[in-house]
Amino acid sequence: MAVPSSGSGPGVIVLHAWWGLNTFFVALCDRLARAGFVALAPDLYDGAIATSIDEAENLLNVHNLNQEAVQSKLLRSLEELQHSPVLEGRQVGTIGYSLGASWAFALSEQRPDDIAAAVIFYGLGQADFHVARAAYLGHFAEDDIWEPVDQVHALEAGIRAAGRDVTFYVYPGVGHWFFEENRPDAFHAESAQLAWDRTVSFLHDRLRPP
Repeated sequence: MAVPSSGSGPGVIVLHAWWGLNTFFVALCDRLARAGFVALAPDLYDGAIATSIDEAENLLNVHNLNQEAVQSKLLRSLEELQHSPVLEGRQVGTIGYSLGASWAFALSEQRPDDIAAAVIFYGLGQADFHVARAAYLGHFAEDDIWEPVDQVHALEAGIRAAGRDVTFYVYPGVGHWFFEENRPDAFHAESAQLAWDRTVSFLHDRLRPP
């Protein structure tokens, strides 16, 4: 958990990509804290970290991300954040990256009264968006072999049809993981900065205490 220098702020749960809770996602929590948020990142891999796609695929297979276990961990993290004395407001946001995006969608459905905002980075997922009450912001890559743009648009249309507030951006000329600066093969500084600015504005707007 990372806390703003002011000592309190609205809460955000950070859900890492399939690399595990590596230094990038730890630093991201600190970055969110500097932007005024209380950021909490559960470790879905229990300490294991991958540095290559092959290692990440192996980790995914080994852990197999048992849905019940992950859901339990996410709900415990949410409750920990909500009961923290440094949290402002009860509703929180979530940011999911790639693999973590699917869990961000799921959490917004499982706890519709608690999740007010969900930010999605280059990951698709399923949820009953008629049950969820969150607003959704998505950042996707134009050249993404993992998440085709037509599927991105279809998901956005489905969320909107369910009556949810949703905005998905597709960033031209970039690929999957474009936000992660420790992936030099994919990182795109200009697009990452724009996605960050949009994310911070969205979260401040949606998580501002009444």
